[in-house]
Amino acid sequence: MVTRDPRTYELNPFGRLAVAHAASSVGDACLTVSLAGSIFFTQSVGESRTQVLLYLLLTLAPFSIVAPVIGPALDRSRAGRRTLMAVGCFGRALVCFLMVGQLDTVLLFPLAFVALVLSKGHAVAKSSLVPAVVRDDSELVEANSRLSLIAVIASVAGGLPAAGLVAVFDARFSLLMASIMFLVAGVLSTRIQAVARPSAPESVEERAELAIPSIVFAGTAMAVMRGCVGFLTFLLAFLLKARGEAAWVFGVVLAASAGGGFIGVIITPRLRRKLREESILAASLLVPAVIALLAARDGGTLGAVAIGFTVAAGAAAGRIAFDSLVHRDGPEHLRGRAFARFETRFQLCWVAGALIPVALLNVLSRRWGFFVLALTLFFAGLSYVAGLRSRGEWSGSRRAPSPRRLPRGELTDGPAEE
Repeated sequence: MVTRDPRTYELNPFGRLAVAHAASSVGDACLTVSLAGSIFFTQSVGESRTQVLLYLLLTLAPFSIVAPVIGPALDRSRAGRRTLMAVGCFGRALVCFLMVGQLDTVLLFPLAFVALVLSKGHAVAKSSLVPAVVRDDSELVEANSRLSLIAVIASVAGGLPAAGLVAVFDARFSLLMASIMFLVAGVLSTRIQAVARPSAPESVEERAELAIPSIVFAGTAMAVMRGCVGFLTFLLAFLLKARGEAAWVFGVVLAASAGGGFIGVIITPRLRRKLREESILAASLLVPAVIALLAARDGGTLGAVAIGFTVAAGAAAGRIAFDSLVHRDGPEHLRGRAFARFETRFQLCWVAGALIPVALLNVLSRRWGFFVLALTLFFAGLSYVAGLRSRGEWSGSRRAPSPRRLPRGELTDGPAEE
């Protein structure tokens, strides 16, 4: 008699991470729509500007915790990455529930702060888990691409009904939806297999690997891209609102951005079959720069849609390439603090970019905004390529994964070590 393994129909390690990430992304979309509906769209331009400035400054605060505290804690703890994902989800479920009664009070902002801390910690833990749930380095780009694609689809799946709830009722109902999805994500996170902590202690040489040129140059390029995303997001949002554009114009620009992100995560694994991560990252800067320059000449809605699509695609492709490059070249048991450090830098750049159009709303036109965006992307892309070429590390063709990476931690099926 043949007995069937009861685990036959269970998800593999990557599948467990993917479904938890999907549920969390749905919750994030609901929370984002709720905050946008209560902070931006229901107020005049002047009131929205003040509230958005406060919110942007608030988004910086979580990284004072993520970088020095959460990253090292992840590296020291055997099951800390899985645990932090679960805590982040359960914590956000509680925070969203508490927000339901505080949308019209000043308590909304400290609650949003807590939600952002938990969200960023969750993102760092998820990124650092990826290498342990794939078979080898050649699958890193595809794995990161799948997770990004899942996030895009889940965001649409969560954002559309949440927007409908805000439109028909108010943001309280979308917050309740977010709370339920975070609860589901928390339960799913507990099913992710633990990653054993590497037995070898970290050394000065391994810590120095995070400062190798391939990672430093890529981190700088990606930071500029994130700054450009923040700049474009709020440039379009405030200019469209100030000009009294119809609601469908917002919808078209948002749809173009979502479509660009979707295309970016779809094509990146295919590009990786021919190109290195460095080449993909350079293209993610230079291609949007060309489109931004053309959009600056147009200056109309068509140009806004085109640049929204292209920048979103470039940001998605660039982030996948960057994550895979860090997985490829960075020491394994420093990944928690590595991703925490880079997330901090990226968020600082995103907020800095976003503050420019918010602060200069009365003097910055759409054409000039697109032109500045094009120049910044061109400079970043060409500087990145030049930096790699100066060290003899630039090559457009694909190469084998770097042998400098430390052995990957083993997966354990047992219950939590928490």
